[in-house]
Amino acid sequence: MRPDLLLIHTPAVYDFRRRATLYGPISDVIPSTPVFEMYPLGFATLSRYLSRKGFNVRILNLAMKMLLNRDFDPVSHMRRFRPRMFGLDLHWLPHAQGVMEVARILKELHPDTPIVVGGLSASYYHREILEGYPQIDYVIRGDCAEEPLEELLRVVRRGGDPSGVPNLSYRTPGGPAGGEITHVPDTLDNYDFDYRHMVRRAFSTRDPFSYLPFRKWFFYPITAVLTCKGCMYNCITCGGSHFAYGRVANRRRLALKDPEIVAREAASISTMLRGPIFFTGDILQGGVEHFHRMMAALRPLRIPSEVMVEFFAPPPREILEELTATFNRVNIEISPESQEEKVRAAFGRPFDNGSLERFIVDAGRTGIRRLDLFFMTGLPHQTSESVSGIVDYCRDLFQLTNGSMKLNPFIAPLAPFVDPGSMVFEDPERFGYHLRFRSLEEHRRAMMSENWKEMLNYETRWMSRDALAHATYEAGIGLTRLKERHGLIKRRVMERVVNQARAEMDLLDRPAGWTPDTTPVRRRSLARLLDPLHLGGGNSLCKKEELQMPVSPVRLHFGNLLRMLFLDRAPVKVKSPSEKDIPRR
Repeated sequence: MRPDLLLIHTPAVYDFRRRATLYGPISDVIPSTPVFEMYPLGFATLSRYLSRKGFNVRILNLAMKMLLNRDFDPVSHMRRFRPRMFGLDLHWLPHAQGVMEVARILKELHPDTPIVVGGLSASYYHREILEGYPQIDYVIRGDCAEEPLEELLRVVRRGGDPSGVPNLSYRTPGGPAGGEITHVPDTLDNYDFDYRHMVRRAFSTRDPFSYLPFRKWFFYPITAVLTCKGCMYNCITCGGSHFAYGRVANRRRLALKDPEIVAREAASISTMLRGPIFFTGDILQGGVEHFHRMMAALRPLRIPSEVMVEFFAPPPREILEELTATFNRVNIEISPESQEEKVRAAFGRPFDNGSLERFIVDAGRTGIRRLDLFFMTGLPHQTSESVSGIVDYCRDLFQLTNGSMKLNPFIAPLAPFVDPGSMVFEDPERFGYHLRFRSLEEHRRAMMSENWKEMLNYETRWMSRDALAHATYEAGIGLTRLKERHGLIKRRVMERVVNQARAEMDLLDRPAGWTPDTTPVRRRSLARLLDPLHLGGGNSLCKKEELQMPVSPVRLHFGNLLRMLFLDRAPVKVKSPSEKDIPRR
């Protein structure tokens, strides 16, 4: 059947397989590679929503296919599709080059098929896209594209004027038109996501690899449940902050998902997979009562898998106790960003070290299995000396837990870009930043740089790009050695990460006409770092596997999968919690 909409996720850089680029640590602390092959969760909700409205929607993870097979021909593959419309995500700005190049190829192959892009970065640059990139026909702005896409698809089906489609920017002879963001849902209840829908689509299209979220997902089948959109915090470089959401998506308040729907989505995962479940978004942002309702809905499921939740500020002990009463295996992540309170406050994280340390002690005493701490470089008031102090601070934090839980610190640079729409992007001098790129075209070109340091779109008053890169590597080496001493990683892992960090530092410092030294082992190691399909392996600052929670050797519920595929079972029913199930404080 001809698709009404083909959603395509592109690699960050289209011809990455033919380029020798040092991507370094830009994706070390996320599951995907520097190709950023993980498509946004919005693809899944769009597919489910539009399918229920009678549209045939298909997902093509082009980045994944190009990453898995060196000989895969993307042009020939895209030529065979004949949808009514192509949809590309430009949510994260690092995809600027890949999206525009794939759209150009699509327009050459299918000149009469319209192309629409969406996402936060597309929303920000909607005028520049329509003025400077003729391959793009439409831009849908905002953070909820389901209803606008439904209306646009109906316009494309029957022909006619797109001016009535909400949140839509489009090209006219007089220039870009439309673009007012009037559709801003205050709830996510209409955009629930059942993982079984994605599994069915993967099998029915006979293209399961297009539905994989990232390269090693079969080995580490982590899944996500989106609990909200929007944010109550204002981290100054974040495109998902309260400030940025208001400016880019016209969202002034959180959009929450009903706790029973959250539970139903978690249940749909548990019926098929034994992998970890990540509840995205600080689950306290909706308020304590909303949190209690969510736990009451989830508790009867007795989810056996590892569960990860994130907090943007340290929660009180009673919240941790309720988490461990709801889930068997609770893991938490939080981002202190810096050990210096002045730096953390300037960045937009409103808590002090005392609060953080009490939270760490409470987490160990209440049965939390693991706590991941994420620190960052490239922050206001941060110097090379303050970056190196992160290692010393983590050494002290290890003493707080006394082995009661797994404390896992990570560090990563703010890379490659300060997000468009963030407070720093709109007023860099106020926060001590200098932006090197402003336009979409400048960022598109930056992604084709030979190394990650040249991709950075900023420097700060306190650190140059050179200083930032070297301080990041040195802190990564220090943390890696610290984790080896505390038994979190083995010695051979520590040595591999340290050696790779040193090799990448050598590459960043290479002069024009540089050639590797004459040691064969060293030469092979450096060449491997620039292998476009190796992509550094995620070992610049940590070993990628350090991010992973334990996974059962049997990762799939094969019986349930077969019943779901061939018997088309109804969605999982979740019993509504009664008033007595919701604790009162």
